Amino acid sequence: MPNVLIIDDNAAVAIALEVLFSLHEIEALRAATPEEGLALLARHPVDLVIQDMNFSADTTSGEEGTALFRAIRARYPDLPVILLTAWTHLDAAVELVKAGAADYLAKPWDDPRLIATVNNLIDLGRTRRALQQRLQSEQRQRHALESEYDLRGMVWQDPATERVIHLACQVARADVPVLINGPNGTGKEGIAAIIQANSSVRNGPFVVLNCGALPSELIEAELFGAEAGAYTGASRAREGKFEAADGGTLFLDEIGNLPLAGQMKLLRVLETGRFERLGSNRERQVKVRVISATNADLPAMIRAGSFREDLFYRLNVIELRLPPLAARPADILPLARHFLGTPARPLHPSAQAALLAHSWPGNVRELKNVMARAALLASGDAIKVADLGLPAAGNEDAVREPDRDAIGLALSRAGGVVAQAAADLGLSRQALYRRMERLGIARP
Repeated sequence: MPNVLIIDDNAAVAIALEVLFSLHEIEALRAATPEEGLALLARHPVDLVIQDMNFSADTTSGEEGTALFRAIRARYPDLPVILLTAWTHLDAAVELVKAGAADYLAKPWDDPRLIATVNNLIDLGRTRRALQQRLQSEQRQRHALESEYDLRGMVWQDPATERVIHLACQVARADVPVLINGPNGTGKEGIAAIIQANSSVRNGPFVVLNCGALPSELIEAELFGAEAGAYTGASRAREGKFEAADGGTLFLDEIGNLPLAGQMKLLRVLETGRFERLGSNRERQVKVRVISATNADLPAMIRAGSFREDLFYRLNVIELRLPPLAARPADILPLARHFLGTPARPLHPSAQAALLAHSWPGNVRELKNVMARAALLASGDAIKVADLGLPAAGNEDAVREPDRDAIGLALSRAGGVVAQAAADLGLSRQALYRRMERLGIARP
């Protein structure tokens, strides 16, 4: 049951309020003096205080009530206080409301208005306390994570991200394959790095291979290495990623782009730790922790015959799902400030609102590019909306559908590698190919 504390030297007033509240299932405590009221507050937590402004006989200055209010405010800054008096001048009450009083009611009060005000303030206070408790709980969990695990400088605030990080830390020490699922640009490599940093092979190498950034005929050579002459242009023997990652972790991004022949060899390595370089019959033995990632629907690829079901179950012993940035909005502003670097200009409130309103089809990668642009082009003391270069509301298809110039620039930056250009644009490789075909852009 909600409760209030009535601090008033007039017993008739206090009893009338107590009866009124009892009719509305609100418990009332009474105190006749400021000292008694403060002592009761110290012993009994309450949801709200209703206090008189004058306590001494023939006193109408309101100074006693002002002192009591400030004492309550100093000790209990979030406790709502309603001022109740027949004599205090309006300007004095207004000053106290400015100082944080919840409301000011004159005697005789209006019962419905008083009850409505009290109920609203109690509900608001309880909601605020619940939010504070949740935030405190989240902060404790965050501090526990940061003190117990190496999080590799990960920046986050959203509970959805924290759940993924916590699970990543939990599975890090288990020597089993992990599959990280999520859209392009969400930060899957960062989660893989956290797993590596907290694993039993944390002191070993952490090797990354983006299977979507290489032509299919070269992926096997990148994975397993190749002897001289194994394929056109292989003038000398080369070490593969598995050899480079021996004793550590190999992170295979965009695993859905691995061709079937490479999938079969990968499955064998996962089962036996053995493989041969291209063009060699000599078996090599490695011990590697494999973490893979994809934005593809692997079960659909299995049904289509383009991904091996046995490999999927081998890779998917533990699955982590990293949501898109739009689904974890509390991460947006901390990441934006992080990408601005130190020292950084502050974000204008309107820029913050624009960042939170944007749908972020390119996820964290798009946010990083937006903030890099803003840091370079902003001329004022703060980053403003215009500095962000975000599309106007209702015109975000422009981000999802880059024009000819944007595609050309992305392809140039990526050295003609379509998969990398697509990732930079926040698209899948197939979506970029379709867009290039519509615009008449020749494939590199």
